[in-house]
Amino acid sequence: MRWRTINIFIPDSNPRSVKICDIKDSIVKAIFIPRSRLEKVSNRSDLTSPGIYFLFGKENEIGKPIVYIGEAENLLVRIKQHNAKKDFRNTAICFVSEKNNINKAHIKYLENYCCNQAIEINKCKLENSTTPTQSSLTEQDIDFVLNFFDDLKILITTLWYPIFEETKKEEKNILICKGKDAYAEGKYWEDGLVVFAWAHANLNESKSSKKWGQWMLNIRNMLIKSNIMEVKNNIYLFKEDYSFSSPSAAASVILGRNANWWTEWKDKNGKSIDEIYRQK
Repeated sequence: MRWRTINIFIPDSNPRSVKICDIKDSIVKAIFIPRSRLEKVSNRSDLTSPGIYFLFGKENEIGKPIVYIGEAENLLVRIKQHNAKKDFRNTAICFVSEKNNINKAHIKYLENYCCNQAIEINKCKLENSTTPTQSSLTEQDIDFVLNFFDDLKILITTLWYPIFEETKKEEKNILICKGKDAYAEGKYWEDGLVVFAWAHANLNESKSSKKWGQWMLNIRNMLIKSNIMEVKNNIYLFKEDYSFSSPSAAASVILGRNANWWTEWKDKNGKSIDEIYRQK
């Protein structure tokens, strides 16, 4: 991916308040609105334009942000309507075109595409009860909308919601954690360590973990309750990718005991994370 220059403007000098974010040489602009600062954007003319919006709430029990995706011809009116109804929301991020060249058909297509991408990538819990209808567009308009999405994806990740960032399983970056009946492949990335689907975790925990590792047992129970991990053939099987904020937590859950992630995760040549990252 080529380099990009991103501008973030803070209208009231408070970095935790409203933020206006755009990319140089792009038509896409993001307006970040904390729920408590909605009155600060009441006079913004760009929010009376057509666009797409994301309502974010707190993370659920497995660490995924709750999000509702919608579209509107007047974003400010719609966000105010949601303010009284969507109690889970803490933050809204609206996306508009700097050139005002995005129409109703475009944003309906974009809304549908974003919902489908969110479901496929599975980095958030989507609050939409149904997938929005996809509008019919020409090939040129589809290309326009998908280019809009590419820049939207960069901006929404910059604003700390990487819900469209797919963690690809690349052979050169694979890390392995194994022991007894356990075998897991994962990837070390910005948010911690993602364990890929079909990983095997030891079924039984060590005696010491029952005394000192209650936090690990809690994570295991949460993953089972959320149907991410299940018992199969005398092991725990990961049914989908799962991102741990701590590689140590990932190793402990896989091995069923307290584990040092610097030494437990290794590449295919047997080099530990300690050798690959810390010592280097």
